[in-house]
Amino acid sequence: MSMEVNLFVPPVVKPKPDIRELTKLNGISYPSDEELVMLIINKGTRDCPVEKLARKIMRCINSSNPEDLVKNLMSINGIGDTKALSVAAALELGRRRSSFQKSHINRPTDILPYIKHFALEPTEHFVVASVNGAHELMNIRLVSIGTTNRTMVHPREVFAEPVAEHAAGIICCHNHPYGPCLPSMADRNTTRILRDASEVLGITLLDHIIITRETYFSFLEHGMIYDEKKESDGEFDDFEDEKIQEPC
Repeated sequence: MSMEVNLFVPPVVKPKPDIRELTKLNGISYPSDEELVMLIINKGTRDCPVEKLARKIMRCINSSNPEDLVKNLMSINGIGDTKALSVAAALELGRRRSSFQKSHINRPTDILPYIKHFALEPTEHFVVASVNGAHELMNIRLVSIGTTNRTMVHPREVFAEPVAEHAAGIICCHNHPYGPCLPSMADRNTTRILRDASEVLGITLLDHIIITRETYFSFLEHGMIYDEKKESDGEFDDFEDEKIQEPC
C-alpha cells in the first residue's frame, strides 16, 4: 500500500507590523494623518474597523470648523464623546505647540508666551529657540533637564539643531523652579561659553532668558550678553541688526 506524502509546506506568513510598531521604529513623523488618528482612537468597532473609522474622522476634520468639530465627530457612527474629545484635544494641543512658528521675535517679551509653561516644571529645563534672518521663530527645543537648581548644557547639544536648520540666531532659556529670578555664577559662565561658541559658528546668541512663575530675567536687557570691552571696541557692530531690540 503506497501513501502519497505532501511535501509542500505553506510558508509562514509573518503578520504585518501595525502602525504602533512602525511608529516606534520610525518615529512619530512616520504615520500618515489617518494613521495618526488610528493611534489616537486606538480601535474601531465591530462594523467599522479602525482604518475605516480613521478615514471618516479625517473627512470630518477637513470639513469642520474648530467650534463644530466635537459635535460633528460625535455624529459619526462609532465615535462617542471620549474619542471625539481625544481627537479634538490632540488637534488643539498640536495647534498650541506649533503656534510659535513664523512669529516675529523683536524683544525678549515676544518669546515669553511660547516658553512660559516651562516655569511650572519642578526641575530646571534648558530650552533653545532658533530664529531665521527675519527673526521668525523656526523651532523651540528642549536641550536638557536638570535638578531643582541646576542643569548641565554643552554647546554641541545647544547648537546641533540650529546648525542643521541654518538658523541665524538662537535664544536660550531656562527656568528657576525655586529662588529669585536672577542669574547664578553658573548661568553667567554658561552664557559666556555659548556666546563664544556662537561667534565661531556664526549663529548669534541673541539672549539668555531665565523664567519663574512670576517674572523673567533677560541677559540682553541687562547688558550681559556681550562683554563691555568688546562692545566699546565695536567688535559686535556687524551684529547690531541681529540683536533683539530692547523693550521700550
